Amino acid sequence: MNVFRRWSVRRRLTLAALLCALAGYGATALFLTPIVRTMVTGFVTEEAARAARRIAFAVERDAPARLRPLSAVEGTDLVQVVDESGRIRQSSARLTGQPPLTSSAAAGEDVRLDTETCTNRVPGVRCLITVGFRAYVGGTRWMVYAYTPELPWYISPAYALTAALGVLLLSALTAFVAWLAVRKALAPVSAIKDELAEITATDLGRRVPRGAHRDELDDLARTVNDTLDRLEHAVEQQRRFASDASHDLRSPVAAMRTQVEEAMLAPEETDWLGTGERLLGSLDHLQSIVADLLTLARLEAGVPALREPVDLSGLVTDELRRRREGKRVEARLRLGVVVEGDALRLSRLLANLLDNAERHADTMITVTVGEQDGQAVLEVLDDGAGIVPDQREAVFRRFTRLAASRRRDAGGTGLGLSIAREIAEAHGGTLTIEPSERGARFVLQIPLISS
Repeated sequence: MNVFRRWSVRRRLTLAALLCALAGYGATALFLTPIVRTMVTGFVTEEAARAARRIAFAVERDAPARLRPLSAVEGTDLVQVVDESGRIRQSSARLTGQPPLTSSAAAGEDVRLDTETCTNRVPGVRCLITVGFRAYVGGTRWMVYAYTPELPWYISPAYALTAALGVLLLSALTAFVAWLAVRKALAPVSAIKDELAEITATDLGRRVPRGAHRDELDDLARTVNDTLDRLEHAVEQQRRFASDASHDLRSPVAAMRTQVEEAMLAPEETDWLGTGERLLGSLDHLQSIVADLLTLARLEAGVPALREPVDLSGLVTDELRRRREGKRVEARLRLGVVVEGDALRLSRLLANLLDNAERHADTMITVTVGEQDGQAVLEVLDDGAGIVPDQREAVFRRFTRLAASRRRDAGGTGLGLSIAREIAEAHGGTLTIEPSERGARFVLQIPLISS
């Protein structure tokens, strides 16, 4: 069994075809053997009947004076001629000296008898097919019996050997054809395997060959190519993320190094208190980037979050109460809008949206909570310059900061909106930028708790 498990698919299928062929052809041979035996039995029975008929004619012509020993007639060498009193009057050489093997006679006006005789008087034969014909000799009724051995179930050794060789030959031919068919059918699999073996992390643009026909192997190749597409996209995203992260991490580190080196060039003239404050600002920026990166990593890793009822209106009220003084915020809240989720993560999402609106609003921010088509809807709208349509998706990419955002706040990490969208999707919702008359309108939709 262990050896069979180590076999290739081609060998296994070929062996299965061979075994199925052996079983099929063997069953066919066993099914046909009784039919062939019946046909051969009929043939040898008629041969014996022809021999008995010819001898019966000869007996009626020559008996009783000119009877002579019988030789094989029509291939039959087991013959007995019995008179009305049961005496042997004539017999073939193999039955010379033997008493009658049967006492059966043709019934009524019938001249032919068909029966079976089992005896131990004929060496090597147990049962005999017996055909008898009535012969009229001088007003008496004699019987001429011709015997032929009954066929065994396998008909004859020659037939059994021929059938076995035929089954083996046909099975071998079927297995060979199956091997060729499996080899041809699995050729695309080998091509896919070879191509996959040559694809590396630095060469993800290659794809496995598609099949010429729309079949299961073509579906396999298409699925593999789709997987490679997703893998290439994920690797490219990771590379871009690493590149952007290294760039944004390098900037505060380089700024801190420059400040320290300048202070050390003239330590007596350096305002160490001011230098420390500037270093703390750079450290705060660096800490924000690292914290945002860790948050994204936890979200992408699927770290389970709490699942509890969260009132969005209450969430907005609490967040606005905690915020420092800034742009004026107008809240339009509908009570009883409850979703299932993690209150801390949803608070982080709302805080990121409010921070973004704070940077871009001219005078006012509007926060709206409502319901629409079984969805809880949270909108954050600022009255700033807004975002052009072709950049509305770009702002959700990591470390993406538009020129206007850099001018207004050079200390942002470029990860806030990415984190907000990840949190929305983790709650089964969406976060998009929708058209508005003025400013940027961020719309969060999360399924309501079903009542």
